[in-house]
Amino acid sequence: MRDSAVPPSDMVSSVARALRVLEVVGESPTGLSPKQIARRCDITIAAAYRMLRTLAHQGYVMRRADGAYTLGLAVADRFRELVSAMRGPAEVGTVLRRASAEIGYSHYLGSFVDGRIAITAVAEGFRSPHVEDLVPGFDEGAHATALGKNLLATLDQAQRERYLKEHGMRAFTQATLRSHTALDADIAAGMRRGMQVEIGQFRPGVACASVSVQTAGDLSQRFVVACALPAVDLVKQAPMIRERLHGTARTLQAALNAPLTATHGAAAA
Repeated sequence: MRDSAVPPSDMVSSVARALRVLEVVGESPTGLSPKQIARRCDITIAAAYRMLRTLAHQGYVMRRADGAYTLGLAVADRFRELVSAMRGPAEVGTVLRRASAEIGYSHYLGSFVDGRIAITAVAEGFRSPHVEDLVPGFDEGAHATALGKNLLATLDQAQRERYLKEHGMRAFTQATLRSHTALDADIAAGMRRGMQVEIGQFRPGVACASVSVQTAGDLSQRFVVACALPAVDLVKQAPMIRERLHGTARTLQAALNAPLTATHGAAAA
């Protein structure tokens, strides 16, 4: 599913080591000394200092007064650019915010990013529980979220089994489905009802519902929309949620395909 999982034969080792330094620094919210970074990255202290000076000059790390290093503001700049790129046309964000404002629940757009199921855009709603993990770029727990199940449903049986084998089926709560058989049955039930759901499988007391936006074409062209809400709300309002999500999905499909239509029209002219 992911070509990037296999290191290229011409991989630039120095770049890989610098990125590893960034990862290690990012994993420590309180900062790390050059010695700690060198040890965790399995490089010499001299090499760590060279990389840190370079990364600091570019703004990707910052040196605190005590000598420890933390992530720099350039990382936030790249994240904003990533969020914008994953979201697609600006109208997508407008559609999600409108849907969230109308019913008060957080809405999410999901797709395959580099072969992984990920959230690509978010509009938070005041009636939804805040789930800190559900931000653009989140690519874990496909088996435990309605958004993930909906995208898994676009894969054939062999592809789905390969995806789950590669990424695992971690137990987020006691309700999380842990077997391929149980998940397949749950996805099939969602397809029959016209909406994938999960209740308490990702977070206790929180539910998620999802419908397809478009499911044909390459993985990167498959999109679903989901909303998160208190579990009791989904139990009481499932038909209304499904109707609203399908309406939002139709509007999102038009927004996602609008640039392609304009481009093709210009080419034909």
